[in-house]
Amino acid sequence: MIYDGTLGLVRVLVVGVLAYLTLVAVLRVSGKRTLAKMNAFDFVVTVALGSTLATVLLSKSVALLEGALAFALLAALQALIAWLSQRSERVEQVVKSSPRLLLRDGSVDSHALAAERVTIEEVKAAVRKSGIGDLADVAAVVLETDGSFSVISRSAAGSRSAFPSS
Repeated sequence: MIYDGTLGLVRVLVVGVLAYLTLVAVLRVSGKRTLAKMNAFDFVVTVALGSTLATVLLSKSVALLEGALAFALLAALQALIAWLSQRSERVEQVVKSSPRLLLRDGSVDSHALAAERVTIEEVKAAVRKSGIGDLADVAAVVLETDGSFSVISRSAAGSRSAFPSS
């Protein structure tokens, strides 16, 4: 089956927009750690395209043209959001996260840890991975927008201007 009627195409358009927006909202609420090295939009499109592909391939009730429309819709929505983010600071603030300072000069920001749902053990593990044995030797630990940690040793911290404001 290649085409199963206009109603199916309209259903994919409506459900596709709502599902995409819901998935983006869920990712924004769930925090940076959910993304693990992927930006939100790459992650959304990857998961959504994979899910759409599986549905088109495995479900007899979804026509190929509906699946193709869903792929195009997801790609178009991603492009639209990226385009709007580049042109509007307000849109960018809504859809993208900022780096978060979790530790400064060996002192942990408990509020930042709680807000980002990061444990002190995760911070300590990131510090150890960077080759530093003591939090007192750390100038900063930053949770980056992709969910990774940047650890800056006191010896490497030439300027505090690289640290995001908390």
